[in-house]
Amino acid sequence: MGTIQYGNGEEIHIEDRALAHLKVVIATKLRRNESFTLSWRHPDGEPAGRSTIWLHPSIPLRFTFEAPEAPQLNPTWIQNLMHSASSTGGISLVDEVLDVPQEA
Repeated sequence: MGTIQYGNGEEIHIEDRALAHLKVVIATKLRRNESFTLSWRHPDGEPAGRSTIWLHPSIPLRFTFEAPEAPQLNPTWIQNLMHSASSTGGISLVDEVLDVPQEA
């Protein structure tokens, strides 16, 4: 389980694979000086519910991963996250969609 430390140092726990994909999208948006929201459902073991934060280029941000190796990234998942980041609702952490060959 990875973490995002944002602003005052509060840790947000997100699974490493999802966090690796989020990092790409968040870094791209912040590099463009774009502000946006990030919403997610709380993981098991935390109080039930969901949270949203406002991401802004001037607020300190740190990604910490449990696994030492970076996962192979799924371009389709990154595109889906990037599309949601550009919407009025901001990034919603959605489940990964795997590209599977269709049977004839």
